[in-house]
Parts: sequence; structure tokens; C-alpha cells
Amino acid sequence: MRTSTLPYCLLLPAFLLTSAAQGQSKKNLYHKGWIDFNKDGKKDVFEDATQPVERRVADLLSQMTLEEKTCQTATLYGYGRVLKDKMPTPEWKNMVWKDGIANIDEELNGLAYHPGAATEFSYPFSKHATAINDVQKWFVEETRLGIPVDFTNEGIHGLCHDRATPLPAPIGIGSTWNKALVRQAGATVGREAKALGYTNVYAPILDPARDQRWGRVVECYGENPFHIAELGKQMVLGIQEQGVASTLKHYAVYSVPKGGRDGDVRTDPHVAPREMHQLYLYPFRRVVQEAKPMGVMSSYNDWDGQPVTGSHYFLTELLREKFGFDGYVVSDSEAVEFLFTKHHVADTYKQAVKQAIEAGLNVRTNFTMPEVYIMPLRELVKEGSVSMKTLDQRVADVLRVKFRLGLFDQPYTSNPKAADKAVHTPADEAFSLQLNRETMVLLKNEKNLLPLDAKALKSVLVTGPMAAEKNYTTSRYGPSNNPVTTVLDGIKNYLGAKATVHYAKGCDIVDASWPESEIIPTPLTTEEQASIDEAVAQARQADVVIAVVGEDEKRVGESLSRTGLGLPGRQLQLLQALQATGKPVVMVLVNGQPLTINWENRYVPAILEAWFPGPQSGRVIAETLFGDNNPGGKLPITFPKSTGQIEYNFPFKVSSQAGQPSAGPNGYGKTSINGALYPFGFGLSYTTFEYGNLVVNQPSQHAHADVQVTVEVTNTGKRLGDEVVQLYLKDKVSSVTTYEFDLRGFERVRLQPGEKKTIRFTLHPDDLALLDKNMNWTVEPGEFEVLLGSSSEDIRLRKSFTVQAE
Repeated sequence: MRTSTLPYCLLLPAFLLTSAAQGQSKKNLYHKGWIDFNKDGKKDVFEDATQPVERRVADLLSQMTLEEKTCQTATLYGYGRVLKDKMPTPEWKNMVWKDGIANIDEELNGLAYHPGAATEFSYPFSKHATAINDVQKWFVEETRLGIPVDFTNEGIHGLCHDRATPLPAPIGIGSTWNKALVRQAGATVGREAKALGYTNVYAPILDPARDQRWGRVVECYGENPFHIAELGKQMVLGIQEQGVASTLKHYAVYSVPKGGRDGDVRTDPHVAPREMHQLYLYPFRRVVQEAKPMGVMSSYNDWDGQPVTGSHYFLTELLREKFGFDGYVVSDSEAVEFLFTKHHVADTYKQAVKQAIEAGLNVRTNFTMPEVYIMPLRELVKEGSVSMKTLDQRVADVLRVKFRLGLFDQPYTSNPKAADKAVHTPADEAFSLQLNRETMVLLKNEKNLLPLDAKALKSVLVTGPMAAEKNYTTSRYGPSNNPVTTVLDGIKNYLGAKATVHYAKGCDIVDASWPESEIIPTPLTTEEQASIDEAVAQARQADVVIAVVGEDEKRVGESLSRTGLGLPGRQLQLLQALQATGKPVVMVLVNGQPLTINWENRYVPAILEAWFPGPQSGRVIAETLFGDNNPGGKLPITFPKSTGQIEYNFPFKVSSQAGQPSAGPNGYGKTSINGALYPFGFGLSYTTFEYGNLVVNQPSQHAHADVQVTVEVTNTGKRLGDEVVQLYLKDKVSSVTTYEFDLRGFERVRLQPGEKKTIRFTLHPDDLALLDKNMNWTVEPGEFEVLLGSSSEDIRLRKSFTVQAE
């Protein structure tokens, strides 16, 4: 690559050097080391890269008209969503964005499952980078002030772009408990975004998935706020290290709509103030303070009667003044409209606009034209209902991020052709494969049925509705059009000529009357019985049965909350019929949320949780079943035995998830099913691990001191394996009721057979803090207990220390 003495941010892409020669007016914009955005023939303060960001923001803001300011408060959704043109047209001079726009979302990304968004500009990658440059060039050259656009895109499953590097679903990423891999995942997303012309990625999701019925569990890292904060921090750091903004989702208290209901509901979380701060705001506070993301997305739900997007308390007092957020807030789609149409806290949409901008919203996003928001906002300012000072503050936040991203120094992708070799490289594919491997969680392995011995098998039956399914590998919020290896094909490819692989679907994912069939059972149809019978007949001839069951992309996800959590459709009947043959059955779960697989857990000898892997799912699952990949993932969310137990999760308040007394003056009995099916942090391995020599550096500490903890872990089995060492902390006596104990550290460690490693943890004062009676975070004196183990219920070692009174 040719080097230059000029800083990267001041180099101009080659296409500009050519186009600048086409007209004197355009040529005069581009100078050595600066761009004349406002076209006044001189280097203004905001155009000078050597000036402090705040001076540049103030200078640009002072030059902006009301029209230009209001245009920096709205999103334009990209081609196929709202924007009708793939490329700028003369008509753009008559559109509202003739005065600029804050951001353009999902522009030319070839969005999955949306044929209307298909475009020839999404691939090859260099073509997209060039196209984004051309759109950016229009805003720089054809608007009065030339304010560059922030090109935003989704990124929770990998960058939401045609053929970008795919990642497993976030619930799978959460199951890795691997901070280094998540940091690398963020770096991959950020690097690909940068190469393709995107400047802002909507990731990660930091919502704790506390209700297993909620459809978006699949898109969360899990249920525990500490675990989410640790992984979310790494994702943000990885993205932003590539010079791209990370925008957190969904702030705040979004993931527990009443009863777990999503769809048309999405409101009324029943969360007490203390729990809101300790559970739902904790990941946002930590990640904002420790990783400094440039974006936050405000959610469309309410809390305690306050719709978040219209709440000064949430968007300003908490987010900016207490947490220290200094980026810009973009609304989730339709969140502003909901203030009027759903929450009814505004009597007109115009009043909803007023509430949102005064609360602290910077940029409104929805699948409608941006002028729907911009025009009422202009009216509000002209009437004096919204002050110019407020508008200036909101616009300054947006401009500040654009300056921090370097858009006023280098608004273009400098080398579009390089994208072809920078996106979804062989190294990226290998990384994605490893990340998928580490998502695998072994839930049951009776008599060490797994791993299967390929040499001992002659005939294998692969059955179940998920065996040949592909759609779960491609998310609306991730890459599209990558080639998919189904589980069936993965097993065939793995075994090759070693064994004969037979296939029978067995049943569909759901039956004709599902989900009503969950509450009103219907008999099997003739066709359904015949399909199960076919699978049973083939099972009798096989050495082992691999049943791939669960949910697909249409059964779990956004707006797809469930009322039951059993395997949908006829899948349980299929498993029962297969088990009755007496052949060994291995169950592979492909799903997006915990399922109440009680019969399956009791009677099926081996169960592998695969979640929603990426397009390499078949290869990864085959490698795991046959032992090339030793599953080392752990559950980031509790599996309840029944929906009647919900909410049932970790952490929990003292005795809040206890059973029933067997005797006593206040009642006793046996009326409920108690305990978790699989607890938080659970996961088996093909090898075994032993814990020893737990050391806490000092038995007595000051409240403001760190606590050092070490523990030795040994692989006592015969296979290479990963263990996730989990540190929990218990506050023995406190001024307010706290959680029974909570996660405060974890490390995934790889050990050869017989290998021993020392794992080190540092507990910070924040890890010991609680919200006292006055709702202040404080570390109280007293005794704390450190618990080390392999899950929240498999505690191997304990040791106490004391925090001294000041």
C-alpha cells in the first residue's frame, strides 16, 4: 500500500480527485488538509482538524439555519425502506434533506428477508463503498454547509450487510462467556463497517432477558446484568477501536414488557426502582462509563408511567448527568409516535415531538419520511414552544459525534477497492467458525453417549424439523446471502464414507393450529402420523438417532413472544416415538430461548444446546457431536421447568425462588414444581475439572480497596476442554435486602488433560456496592463471601472476607 506523509484523515479518495476536475466549484472544495464544506473559500474553524472539537461544533452551529439544524435531528431510512432512490437524483434538491440529514440507516445493505431492499450496490463490497461515497459526496457538495451523513447499520449478529461475516445469535455469543472473542467480534463488525462506508453500528443489545417468553431473548446476551455488561463492554470497545461508533440498544427497561408480551404490546414493565437500577440499568451504566459508546437507542416502552423516549429523567438526568454519556441518542423506530398513539401522554403528534426533544432525544427514527418529524419541530421552534437553546444542544450532540468520527476531516472511504479484501476474509470465516464452536452448551450426556464414535457407526438417522432448515442462520439484524450448511449436510460432510446417513423429517416445526394447539391439543393428522412413522422405521435400522428440534426464525424473535415454552408442534411426539425404539437418541436444540424440555431431559440420554448458530451451523454441530469440538459453553439464562414459574431467573432475592415448607404454622404442602431445569451458568463437558487453592488476598479490606482472588483449576479428564470459572459474591448482612448472591467475575480457560492454571480475579468496590435505603450506591462494612464454581448451583469453593467500617 502506498504511504503518504499526510495523516489518513486528510487523504482524499481517488474518485474525488477526478470529479473535482470536472467543475471549478467542486474543485475549490477540496484542499490539501481540509475541505471547504460551507463553500466560502476559506478555512473555517469547523473545517480545521487542528481545532478542538468543541470549538468546531460551536463554529458550525453558529452558521446553521433553523432548517439545517432540524435536519440534523432525523434519520432517513435507506433504499428499500423509506428512500426510493439508490443513488442521488436531481429531485433530491427538492427533498427535505437538501439541508442535510443526521443519519441514513441501512443504506444499500441488501437487507435479509426484504426483497425490496435488494440492490446491485451491496456486492461486491467495493461497489458498496463507492456507492456510499457517492451519496456522501452529494451531501458534502450539494448542501449549503456540506455536513456529512452518519451512515448507520445494525450489527448484533455481525454487520447487517450482504455477505458480511456472520456471527451466531447474541444468546449464543453470551453462552461463550469469552470476553476476548467478543472483543474480536466487535472489531470484525467495526472493521467491516468502516470498509463498507458505515460509520455507526447499532450494537450491542444490553437488555437483560429476564422473561424467557419474550421473543427477543435470542438477541440478548442473557439474563444477568454483570455478564451482559462484561460482554457488552468488549463489543463496544471492539467496534469503536475501528473508528466506528457503537450505539447501545435498547435504553431502558425494554426487555420485560408485561407478561413477556411483545408484538403490539411492548409496554408496562413491572419493575421496582431498585431492580431497575440494579438489573436493567446496570449494563448501560457500566458500558457507558467504561467503554464510552457514541450512541444510545431510546426504547419505545414506558416505566412507571414514563415513556422512556419522552422522559427527561431517563434521557438526561440518568444517561447524561449520572452515567456521563456524551454521544447522541437515536429513537427506536416509532418511539416518538408512541408517545401520542400508544402511551397517550401527548394529545397530538406535534406535542410528542416537543416532549421527546425536550427530554433529550437527539435523532428521531421511523419508517416514514424524515419531514414527518422535522416539520413539526420547526413549527415548535418558530412558535417558541421549543427553545433554540434546546435545539442547539440536541444538534451539537450529533455534530460532536460526527467530528469525533472524523467525518469533517475524511467524509469518504479512502480506498473503496480495498473493501473486497477487507470484508469476510478467510480469517474472518475462521474466526466466525470458532465463535460458533464456543457457543455450544452440553445439557445432558448420560453414560457419556457423546461424543459419538464415527468409527463405530454404520448407519445414522438424522431427523427433526430443524435438520434441513436454514432460515435461523440468517437474521434480519445480521448478514444475508451467505452459503448455509444445514445440520443434515454438516453430518453428511463429516462422516463422508464412514457411515450411511439417512434422513426423515419426522414432523414440521409447528402443526396447523399452533400456537392454539398448546392449549387445545389436536390429534395427529394422517400425514403427521405417517411422517413420524417413517422416522421411527428408519430409526429402528440406525445405530444412533440425531434429532434436531427447536424453533426457527419465524417462531422466536422481535414481536414473536410465546405463551408456552415447550417444543412447538409435534416435535415432542416425534421424540417420544423415537425414544420408544430403544435406539440411542441425541437431541440437538436449535432455538432462541429457553425451552421447558422436561420429558426430553428425563428420557433423552444426550442433549446439545446449539442456539441459533450462523451459516456454518451444520459443520459446528457435527464437529461437536463427534468430539472434534468439546462443548465448553455455559447457559447465560435459566431454563425454567414451567412457564408457571416465571419469572424465574438469576440473580434472585433471598428465598424468592425457594420451594414450599413441609410443615409449619403458616401453611405447607406440595403444590408446585420447584427448581430450575438448568440453572444459570450450567454446561457440561466431555472432560472434567477440579477446583482448588482459593485465595483471597486479605481477610480484611477497606471499602475503597480492590480485592484480589485466585483459584486453581485442573483438567482431570482425558480431553482438551474449556471451563468457564465463575465467581459469585454474597453480601452476608446488609441494610437492604440484596440478591442471594450474584456473578462478579468469570473467565473461560482452555486446559489440556492434566493441565492446571491459576485464574485471577479483581473485585472492585463497585462489585461490592449496593443501593442503600436512600438509593445511593455504597459499599457497606461487613462480611462478604466469595463463591467459585462451574455454575450458579455448582459451587466448588467458598471463602469470606470482611470490609472494615470507615
